[in-house]
Amino acid sequence: MKLDLILRVTTKIILPFMLLFALYVQFHGDYGPGGGFQAGVIAAGMIILYALVFGLRAAQRVVPMSLVQRLIPLGVLIYAGVGIVAMMKGGEFLNYSVLAQNSVKGQHEGILLIELGVLVTVASTMVGIFYAFVERGR
Repeated sequence: MKLDLILRVTTKIILPFMLLFALYVQFHGDYGPGGGFQAGVIAAGMIILYALVFGLRAAQRVVPMSLVQRLIPLGVLIYAGVGIVAMMKGGEFLNYSVLAQNSVKGQHEGILLIELGVLVTVASTMVGIFYAFVERGR
């Protein structure tokens, strides 16, 4: 796609808006539809679009496979870590109420952290699957 200038320029314009929309979906997820899974898929779609237009090597310079492999378990660790912290504070696993002095604030913080873990895991898993399929064809 090196010769398709319009597609390359349009992609460079669209990518920041995709990231902004992924963040909107992430942080709006506890108030309405959306959350970590949807935001993770949008963020992964952004990287996949970049790879399709600018090439796999360019995408792997931005998001290398070694980073993807580290982010997959990091998201799971964030998710499980929230539950463990809740248990250490005297609550049940993933009982967000004990995460802060105010139970409503604890609920809000817990949901945001859980959704962050889901976003990290989903986005990195989707990118990892894409990288695996693209590399397989070579």
